[in-house]
Amino acid sequence: MALFFSKSRKLIYLKPKMGFLGSHFVHHHHTLISPNLKHPLRILGFYPPHFAFRRFESTKAEIQLNHMQNIDNNSQVLNFPGGKVKFTSHLNFIPETREERVHCYRVLDDDGYPVTSNFVQIDKEVALKMYTDMITLQTMDTIFYEAQRQGRISFYVTTLGEEAINIASAAALRMDDFIFPQYREPGVLLWRGFTIQEFANQLFGNKGDYGKGRQMPIHYGSNKHNYITVASTVATQLPHAVGAAYALKMDAKDACTIVYFGDGGSSTGDFHAALNFAAVLDAPVIFFCRNNGFAISTPVSDQFRSDGVVTRGEAYGIRSIRVDGNDALAVFTAVHEARKMAINEHKPVLIEALTYRAGHHSTSDDSTKYRPANEIEWWRTERDPVTRFRKWIEKEGWWSSQAESELRTSLRKQVLEAIQVAEKTEKPPIKDVFTDVYDVPPANLQEQETFTRETIRRHPQDYPTDVPI
Repeated sequence: MALFFSKSRKLIYLKPKMGFLGSHFVHHHHTLISPNLKHPLRILGFYPPHFAFRRFESTKAEIQLNHMQNIDNNSQVLNFPGGKVKFTSHLNFIPETREERVHCYRVLDDDGYPVTSNFVQIDKEVALKMYTDMITLQTMDTIFYEAQRQGRISFYVTTLGEEAINIASAAALRMDDFIFPQYREPGVLLWRGFTIQEFANQLFGNKGDYGKGRQMPIHYGSNKHNYITVASTVATQLPHAVGAAYALKMDAKDACTIVYFGDGGSSTGDFHAALNFAAVLDAPVIFFCRNNGFAISTPVSDQFRSDGVVTRGEAYGIRSIRVDGNDALAVFTAVHEARKMAINEHKPVLIEALTYRAGHHSTSDDSTKYRPANEIEWWRTERDPVTRFRKWIEKEGWWSSQAESELRTSLRKQVLEAIQVAEKTEKPPIKDVFTDVYDVPPANLQEQETFTRETIRRHPQDYPTDVPI
């Protein structure tokens, strides 16, 4: 479609060759009223609609021209597909940045004191499970990391500094919601009931591993817990989550999907495709960006010039919010409200959680090569999300030093015992390498299996002795 003015200043309209999909325009800085909260929840980026949807409407010339209206003596409005657009005689470019950065929603200060009453209240039982699971995650990370350094497992990724993102977001969801993780969200699976022994089985790739030893360590998955198996490829889970969310919507399910990714994942094409896909189809999906400042060793300053990731949601017509990722109550509240919006309104929501990776990217990384050691230590000690949440539950009278000591002692014993059991458990048989793809294996795959068995028998010294042939 083309619109231009002739020398006589009359508007000339050319009939389009094809139709257009409408878009959703929104106002800024509105207040969202949540029926479950005592006070309004002001969330930057959660805006009510200003223009009505006009998808799939006729764009014929006579209809278009009939909608040309005088707004005042100096301006006109164009009823373009997607909403009315006001003309202006001023040459104004949209600025590349806002005057100030998008604000970050927070509930607890660094000393564990609430700075607002504007959050979803949680009871003692939920709070203690959240804290227990955060400590469990810390304990697992410490011991499994040591096991990798001892050569007992081949690879590991920690979640140090990001425990609140894991546990608090999981606590705000329902079991019917589908989880599409990256590789730093084992806490979500822990919250849903995955046992320490099940984690250990996957890391050691024994016959108790649901992936039958075919995945790298920390690539967990569980059908029972609606936790889609982790894939190493960055951001491929985003379009998958949107497709699954759309399927839930079509089946009228009272559930949504949530997909986790890092700031590096937002620099991929899959991120942009997924957001546009979700916005156009009104898919009930929560995009949860764990912005810890680094895509492995690449800082966000070398990835993009925009104000983080939160501003990208508005560009695609998606409600968005920035939260303190080290504040468990803020994360819980944001995900709780986002889930209601996604399901009740069939709308995608983008959450950017600001945090910091207090550990290395993985056991293959040395983060002191690209980050100052004192900076890592400051975040690990002064901004630790677990310590902050503990201060809050202690102020509520729900926790004590004795309970802390007993919990940590018990958890360390459980993790060490799980490792010993996992190490002694038999590995999956060779045949499992060739299963679960074809109902009836083709001839070439059968030949490969036979060749593999023969090779192991001829050269037993080159293969593990604990793998059944």
